Formats: sequence, structure tokens, C-alpha cells
Amino acid sequence: MKSLADYEQKFDRLHEDCPVRAALDVIRGRWKPSILYELKDGPRRFSQLQAALAGITAQALTVQLRQLEADGVVVRTVHPEETPFRVEYALSEAGKTLSGVLDQLETWGVGYLARRGTRRTRVA
Repeated sequence: MKSLADYEQKFDRLHEDCPVRAALDVIRGRWKPSILYELKDGPRRFSQLQAALAGITAQALTVQLRQLEADGVVVRTVHPEETPFRVEYALSEAGKTLSGVLDQLETWGVGYLARRGTRRTRVA
């Protein structure tokens, strides 16, 4: 099994010199914005996230969650008192600060889609 360090971003010069790029690198990914949106209202189990994100595979969800965890945006909590173990994912304190940014991106996206004449659909 890979360690969390295996999922950490590889930093390059552009990333280090541009805070906007650094932020976008954290949330960039086919499913990451949708995962963050689902976690905005509180902790979720893996199966709940997978059910909410139609079309995501278990492997893709695992990778995206591990990357978000490695970036310090998501925390994974194992509750060993239950059998089988219950694992929940939640936004970290740093992840919670992204909620406002994602709300603004959603507002911008709604306007963008309207200008293009595209129906508004959720990312998930």
C-alpha cells in the first residue's frame, strides 16, 4: 500500500512563484471540486461519497481523497470501535477555508454557463 507521501504534489518553479497556481494545483482534478463540495456539509463515509458522485470509480475516489489528504485539505478518521472499521472523511481546518472560494467559483460558473447558453449542472 502506498504511503500518504506518495500522493504529495511535486513542486515546480511555477508552483512556488505563483500562489494562485499553488491553490489551483490543490483543487485540480476531475473529482476534487465535487468531493470538496460533498464534504462541505460535514464528514462522509467513502460509500456516501461514491454514491453522491455518479460515475466515479472506487480507485479514482481513493486517489483523489489521498491527494487531498496529502495536501492537508481532507482528514481521514478511522473509528475502530465498530466492526468493520468506520472510516470518515472531512474537511480539515485548511479545507474549510476553501468553502468560500468554492462558493465563489460556483457563482462564477453559473454566470459563465448562462453566458454560453449552457444548462447549469452540478459538477458531481
